[in-house]
Amino acid sequence: MESVYISRHHTHKIGANQCSSALTQHIKAPVDLVWSLVRRFDQPQKYKPFISRCKASGELKIGSVREVNVRSGLPATTSTERLELLDDEEHILSVRIVDGDHRLKNYSSIITVHPEIIDGKMGTLVIESFVVDVPEGNTKEETCYFVEALINCNLKSLADVSERMANAC
Repeated sequence: MESVYISRHHTHKIGANQCSSALTQHIKAPVDLVWSLVRRFDQPQKYKPFISRCKASGELKIGSVREVNVRSGLPATTSTERLELLDDEEHILSVRIVDGDHRLKNYSSIITVHPEIIDGKMGTLVIESFVVDVPEGNTKEETCYFVEALINCNLKSLADVSERMANAC
């Protein structure tokens, strides 16, 4: 099913000097619980360990913007991001970085959440894909490796938080 979901929701138009990838995470928690964390454009720090603070103003809707502060240790301190898509029925969230003091130019990501059975219980498949410009002085491989490492960390943290919440119920 992963390949079906990827071809349906995670196709990015990739330019000549860009890289793209799709990553997956299987989570032993129900899809509604996982989606309740992912859909919070205004509170990504609930599961994204590199975000120390997020400020979003107004109601949560397509076009909303958030100002994110990044924890020290990364080559950035701030990021301004716009909500491109929020579909509660299909469980799709898309975000575009529009500004910040980092090298992720023309970055766009899509995250989808899908129900699945894991060890005979309700679980969730999360897929996150991205496209980004390759910064001058870097290769496509280096750029993809860096972004994939960040996303993998976020997805692992999402799994940990979701599974703790599911086990507490």
